[in-house]
Amino acid sequence: MKVLHVEAGKHLYGGALQVVFLLEALRRPGDEHVLACPRGAAIADAARPHAARVHEIEMKGDADIGMVGRLRQLIRAERPDVVHLHSRRGSDLWGGIAARLEGVPVVLSRRVDNPEPRWWVGLKYRLYDRVIAISEGIRQVLLSEGLAADKVVCVHSAVDTQRYRPGCDDVEWFRAEFGIAEGELTVGMAAQFIPRKGHRMLLEALPAVLAVHPNTHVLLFGQGPEQEPVKRLIQAAGLENRVHVEGFRRDLDRVLPCLDVLAHPAEMEGLGVALLQAAACAVPIVACRAGGIPEVVRHGLNGELVAPGDAPALSEALTKLLSSSSLRRAYGDAGRTLVLERFSIGAMAAGNHAVYTTVRKAA
Repeated sequence: MKVLHVEAGKHLYGGALQVVFLLEALRRPGDEHVLACPRGAAIADAARPHAARVHEIEMKGDADIGMVGRLRQLIRAERPDVVHLHSRRGSDLWGGIAARLEGVPVVLSRRVDNPEPRWWVGLKYRLYDRVIAISEGIRQVLLSEGLAADKVVCVHSAVDTQRYRPGCDDVEWFRAEFGIAEGELTVGMAAQFIPRKGHRMLLEALPAVLAVHPNTHVLLFGQGPEQEPVKRLIQAAGLENRVHVEGFRRDLDRVLPCLDVLAHPAEMEGLGVALLQAAACAVPIVACRAGGIPEVVRHGLNGELVAPGDAPALSEALTKLLSSSSLRRAYGDAGRTLVLERFSIGAMAAGNHAVYTTVRKAA
């Protein structure tokens, strides 16, 4: 079986990282996997050891109708049995049209839980033979918008549990890197700086937390349009000595195991790769009960869940965990076990391959 994967993301995190996991795990005799991605995208180099071929083509986003012609040309050249569309940014719509015009079965991965108008769902999703939701929360959103139950299947995203594992290997490096004194606690947040991730909610919750645990540092990892506004809010609140914007890091596997708690107060979330990574590192989590988050963060098992937008509840949950090293340890151990059982790369690859087999047989 030959599958053409289309990923329009330019940075190697989130969905693009999942595509690399998938390509690596799907290498097996008799199968061939080819990737199409934007020119200069980070996924290109990461995927080359695992894909039969990587095609870097022009992808300009939702308004790029020319993507239809470029993808049709690529489909004709590669002659895949299945086209798998992994992202939005135009590749979902234009890729679906291109595959349909070439008569090739097409699968769409849905990674976000934001609602779409019901009329648009009814029109757009006719393009796809199957939709793979990366969480049950996303699947339920699609079902509520009228998508037929037999057309959408949940296959959870995965985490590399060998790379992300418990144990802070170099405490001295961590303290020096981020200015943490011995005995101080750390709360991390790893997310794009966009409104729905909840950075403002975390800043609202922090004064009450710092009143109880004044020697706590908060490290914000990521990039995005909200980064500068968040920096200004930190300064306006007088929190610059306690809250540090650290930008995008490629070494989170080294950083996460050294955190005491991960905070993820997102108002909307498909599943949350950072949550999987933190759980794999045995880090307890405080997050919002939104989207697919409760599938990774089990309240009272490996973390605490609060209502989206409820800053006082977030303060209380963070304070509770920072106050008890034994609870943090118990939650961390349970999180590692949960990830090993439910979110392995092998299980994710098997689920996707089963969908390819189904749509190919039905074609």
